[in-house]
Amino acid sequence: MRFQDAARDARAVVYAGIQADPLVARAAELLVTATHGQRILARAVMNGESTDPGAWRTMFPSLFDLAIGDDGRRVSSESILAAALAVADRGEQVRSQVRGAIVEELTARLLARRVEATSVRRERRILFDGVRAEIHPYDVTVERDSAPEAYDCKWGARGINADVLHQLDDARTHAGDEDERLVVGLVVFDAVRSCRVRLAAQTAPHAATEIVPIEGLDALAGRIG
Repeated sequence: MRFQDAARDARAVVYAGIQADPLVARAAELLVTATHGQRILARAVMNGESTDPGAWRTMFPSLFDLAIGDDGRRVSSESILAAALAVADRGEQVRSQVRGAIVEELTARLLARRVEATSVRRERRILFDGVRAEIHPYDVTVERDSAPEAYDCKWGARGINADVLHQLDDARTHAGDEDERLVVGLVVFDAVRSCRVRLAAQTAPHAATEIVPIEGLDALAGRIG
């Protein structure tokens, strides 16, 4: 088993520009240390249904009201709200790409709290002897001699489909054929209940795939598998 950079095709070049957007790094950095409530706020705002900051402050009073919370949480919530509104203000297509890039960047940063940052890579393919390589790369990988990991990242549970589940499980199986253990996971910036409902409709194998919903993001900085 070995890792390889993804091909620099047109899609990769365009998406690299999205990933390099300063807003992606800014939002991901804020979400690394965010509370569960703040991450729910970010998801709701980035969906673009309202760009009125006052409305969001009213809907999430515990994050902004000093009578309920504390000043530190209020300040960080304001920063998260501002970043999320900046994402929501993008056009629909760009907003979708930026949100996906934020989940990937957040995943990479959380993993880098557990393993050496240099072992966390982006947009990498995994190659196995005698097996045709997948066209699409894995969003985030942890590349170590022991316990390597591969993750795909999705903004919402709707992104869970047979293709991504098969790709992850196939990689795990091929690694096992080479007597190596590869941890595979699907990071979804959505509620665990939504993930379970979506998975219930899938027939693709996923029992050995770690599903990391928005409630479990901090586990990436702990131990998966």
